[in-house]
Amino acid sequence: MKNILFVAGLALCVPAIADQAPHETKKVCVDVKDKEGKPVKDAKGVVKQTCKTVREHKKLDGTQVPEKK
Repeated sequence: MKNILFVAGLALCVPAIADQAPHETKKVCVDVKDKEGKPVKDAKGVVKQTCKTVREHKKLDGTQVPEKK
């Protein structure tokens, strides 16, 4: 009986999760540096970069915390 309820609840939740909007992402690139902290250059003389795709988080506005007297 517990298994049937679990499967039924799971079936109801899956479509709700799938309907969420995709997250906004942006590409962030950072220069590659050697052990001494100098930038690494390739054969053309261009600085190598490591790029990653990260999610952007929205900043939420809050209320001020009242100061103690």
